[in-house]
Amino acid sequence: MPPKVDAAVIARHASPDDCWVVVNGKVYDLTKFAPEHPGGADIVYTWAGKDASEIYNEFHTPQRIERELSASEKLGELDESTITETWRQQASAPPNAATAATAATQEQRRLPPLDAIINLRDFEEAFATHGSAKSNAYITGASNDLLTLRANARDWQRLWFRPRILRNVGHAKTECTMLGQPVAIPVWIAPMGVAKTGGPDAEGALARGAAAAGIVHCVSTVASLTLEEVVGSVPADKQQHPFWFQLYVNHQRPKTEAVLHRLEALPQVKAVLVTVDLPVISKREADERVRASDLGPVLVDGKPAVGPKDNKPSGLAKTTGNFIDSTMTWEDLPWIRRCTKLPIVLKGVQSAADARKALQMGCAGIVVSNHGGRALDNAPSSILVLLELRRDCPEVFEKMEVYVDGGIRRGSDVLKALCLGARGVGIGRPFQCAIAYGTEGVEHCASSKFQPVHQEFTPY
Repeated sequence: MPPKVDAAVIARHASPDDCWVVVNGKVYDLTKFAPEHPGGADIVYTWAGKDASEIYNEFHTPQRIERELSASEKLGELDESTITETWRQQASAPPNAATAATAATQEQRRLPPLDAIINLRDFEEAFATHGSAKSNAYITGASNDLLTLRANARDWQRLWFRPRILRNVGHAKTECTMLGQPVAIPVWIAPMGVAKTGGPDAEGALARGAAAAGIVHCVSTVASLTLEEVVGSVPADKQQHPFWFQLYVNHQRPKTEAVLHRLEALPQVKAVLVTVDLPVISKREADERVRASDLGPVLVDGKPAVGPKDNKPSGLAKTTGNFIDSTMTWEDLPWIRRCTKLPIVLKGVQSAADARKALQMGCAGIVVSNHGGRALDNAPSSILVLLELRRDCPEVFEKMEVYVDGGIRRGSDVLKALCLGARGVGIGRPFQCAIAYGTEGVEHCASSKFQPVHQEFTPY
């Protein structure tokens, strides 16, 4: 039996040099962990000698702290019989954190009924109105003046179909394969980090929804759950459902090698999507206006992320992206190939020249992407780059698989991408917003029983 710890004793350990914190009834010594906390140690010290369960649980799984701390840092269980009203008041959540956590919970309870959500934009609009400010800033935010973000959505609408009549479309087929894996529709869940910004079920909801719908979920390096937890969250009868893994290369190369070796132990992971359009974290002003330290623990490769140690504005994006290697070049691709037997796809190609280069380097595929407008502002929209590839290097469509993401919200957008030669499309933000409804919300968005993309795509 773990020892019981007196509440009065916990309250005495409330300094940076001696920092005990209660999480879900258990007592932890976070003195060594605090300097590694995302956004700095200040938020941890705010909770020293107190109960941080509410803010912790908003963005993290209960098991995470148990996995990441050593046995010597697990001090025992809070002795509830020793809790006094004085300790309860002193240990209550600070206003800047507790108020935000409570408000976020209340706002999510006021979400519109799920049956009122009839398309992908509805998920985003519901979350924008009812989600917390900090989560909204992270999910909807983009670079600088949002020019590329807006172009992504606008330019899909600038392409028109030339309808042909009297064709038998009575039995439209949407099933296909992507990187050798059979899928129900040519759509995959694009990676977005820190899925707990969408809701407490995080990537678990995405995984279960994708498995139910027969589509691929691409898991981010910067996830709220470990990859093992995500893969293991699907039902027993879906344990072989395929996943992709989105890789940010760490400037500490051995850490990236360790991640790639971990993938070999997970047969469900069928491909590695190497992110190449974000060598440094961009300026995302909406995100910077929200204190990253209010968001609770964030992981990179299953370890605590560490934000930049400066006085510059730092939102959640910069906190989680501080580890990204800005020196990576084409010459590093053979090194990645040596670390994994999985197909390698470059995510973030934005020119015909780089598409050709990826083909020459033996990549299994590319994703035409500008990081959802979150990387270089003024970069061309994804559909414009896809048009460029079709015009200037059509051979790449025959020799490797080409995917696209960014601004896709309708089945007609999917069809336009397919007409131009794309193998499939990635959709990110709507799925992240759907997590607010839990697994049911993601299934509502992704499953064949209710699938806005599927319903619109089928008639074509």
